[in-house]
Amino acid sequence: MKRVNLFLGLTFVLTWGAAFGLMAAGGLGNPYAQLIFMAFMLIPAACVILTRAMTGEGFGDMRLALHFKGNIRWYLAAWFLPSLLIIAGAALYFMIYSDTFDPTLSTMAAVYAQQGVMLPMKRLMLTQMAMGIFLAPALNFIPALGEELGWRGYLLPKLCEKYPAPLAALVTGVIWGLWHAPMIAMGHNYGVGYPTAPYGGIAAMVVFCIFVGALLALLSLKVRSAVPAALAHGGLNGMAAASVWFYKGTANPFIGPFPTGIIGGAGFIAAGLICFYFLSKGTIESNMIREARDESGNR
Repeated sequence: MKRVNLFLGLTFVLTWGAAFGLMAAGGLGNPYAQLIFMAFMLIPAACVILTRAMTGEGFGDMRLALHFKGNIRWYLAAWFLPSLLIIAGAALYFMIYSDTFDPTLSTMAAVYAQQGVMLPMKRLMLTQMAMGIFLAPALNFIPALGEELGWRGYLLPKLCEKYPAPLAALVTGVIWGLWHAPMIAMGHNYGVGYPTAPYGGIAAMVVFCIFVGALLALLSLKVRSAVPAALAHGGLNGMAAASVWFYKGTANPFIGPFPTGIIGGAGFIAAGLICFYFLSKGTIESNMIREARDESGNR
């Protein structure tokens, strides 16, 4: 666990240190905030490299192998399932809060009109939706891989050497959620000024990361690679705000329609529970995890 502790120490110190620096420089009001957030996503991968170098572990298996043979279905799930779960959660939200549903896209049309964009809204919406579903996993792959090399490519396998796969996935999800704490405190995803700020937003992010993390854990353990988890992560980031096209009024980010809300995220909650179930089955353990346990027992 010394390597795990070193990896986590480096990742949190570097990320939180940079995040507190951003807070002092205006937080989300900083014109470079989104670029800085994207840079944060590369820190876990950098810390994996540092940890492997500092401990002499080497770079023999960085969990970058594709392992396409026999795993195409997992890659298809990684590419398309996050979008389907986001759409399902948004649909459930709009069924419950039907007064917030805007099929005419008038709210977004007004936003674009203020920016001088006068394109047909339905065509623009369909284009962006298609890009989110079919291209976002690839377009967002590099920053997503920056995180996934750390969380599902290094931390999760290390924890699986010591704990059962469901517990390892749970702990990884909690750590992943807490890693976001300074960003949430700045207002990312949940805003500022709500009664429990920022702790309520941090707690909500941890819950979100637990269920999404279970899906990413299953993908990475089945394929023995961080690549499908990175594709799914990239797809999630690309489609997370898709429901804004159909929303009118003021959204409660703790409820929905975005996937970080309890109803907007219902698809991920259901999928996460299913993934925890399959992670608990002995047959779901990958050869990589069994080998890691054998190596641990022989040390």
